[in-house]
Amino acid sequence: MKILWLAWKDHTHPLAGGAELVKHELAKRLATDGHEVITLVGGYKGAEITLDVDGYQIVRVGNRFSVYWKAFRQYRTHLRDWPDMVIDEMNTIPFFAKLYVKQPNVMFIHQLARQIWFHEMRMPLSLIGYVLEPLYLRLLSDRRVVTISESTKKDLMRYGFKDEKIHIISEGYTLKPVKDPAKLKKFDSPTLLSFGAVRSMKQTLHQVQAFEIAKKSIPDLRLKIAGSMKGRYADVLRDYVEKSPFKSDIEILGRISDEEKALLMQKSHWFLATSTKEGWCLVVTEAASQGTPALVYDVDGLRDSVQDGITGFITAPRANALADRICKVFESKNQKSYAHIQQQAHRFSKNITFERSYEDMQSVTRSIF
Repeated sequence: MKILWLAWKDHTHPLAGGAELVKHELAKRLATDGHEVITLVGGYKGAEITLDVDGYQIVRVGNRFSVYWKAFRQYRTHLRDWPDMVIDEMNTIPFFAKLYVKQPNVMFIHQLARQIWFHEMRMPLSLIGYVLEPLYLRLLSDRRVVTISESTKKDLMRYGFKDEKIHIISEGYTLKPVKDPAKLKKFDSPTLLSFGAVRSMKQTLHQVQAFEIAKKSIPDLRLKIAGSMKGRYADVLRDYVEKSPFKSDIEILGRISDEEKALLMQKSHWFLATSTKEGWCLVVTEAASQGTPALVYDVDGLRDSVQDGITGFITAPRANALADRICKVFESKNQKSYAHIQQQAHRFSKNITFERSYEDMQSVTRSIF
């Protein structure tokens, strides 16, 4: 089968995240099984126009904003008769493939934007995006959809998508799970880990504020922040940390390698995730695979990747609520339960694999043809 996959960025893009990793892992497995795959994506400075990787082809057209129009033109000019199937991956904005693609097509939606518009875009673009999103979702609600969580499925159904046309597939990660979390050597001091791009929608500042509150009750508490530190929000965070009375116990590491990430996850005690909204939050599962359970906000995606009281804890989406939970998990009477939650999170993470994800995806394609 020939598959054309439309998306605004690929896994090599400077802004790539979990969605791009999933696309790459699925595309290379499709190629291994003998399918021809072209991913049509937006370019970035210094990127090659075409790239063959792991058996499939990446074709880059336009940029973050023009890729939607350029992809339409590329399809109409060069690919109109090529694919047997088209995947329209919606990362905030869809490609509206149903309006011009003649082949069977399916949408791949990790999450809806909704309030994220106000975190990631300036006015008036944020307001325009927020108002328009429900309108184009209604237009596309007759489509068959692949998504990654029950939260996103419920979100889609609010805008008219049919239950029977929404297929949930597993996420996956590439880190090798530790064999036995109980044998890990954690940091000597109680340590919280924040990992991922420092962006407004991730609300990393909430984690620092929660840390400051909890620090008053746990004097030796430490916080480590790793991930991309570009943009206005990252500058605000740096400035806040610099002025914090506890800045000596907050370490900003910036981008780190996969090896460093795995080690940091293994040695930290708890992982923090405070996004305003997620599709799943793959990094939570990665941390669990390395023996570190998570404390997360009660929002879409995070309530899917963490089972409250079993594989981690879910709190109200406020810094003071997170701080209260941080204090509770480090109380001496809760240390025995930590080992149990750690094991449960590790066990749960081992079910989230790309092998399972690919099997789920295959069942979707078989249902179309």
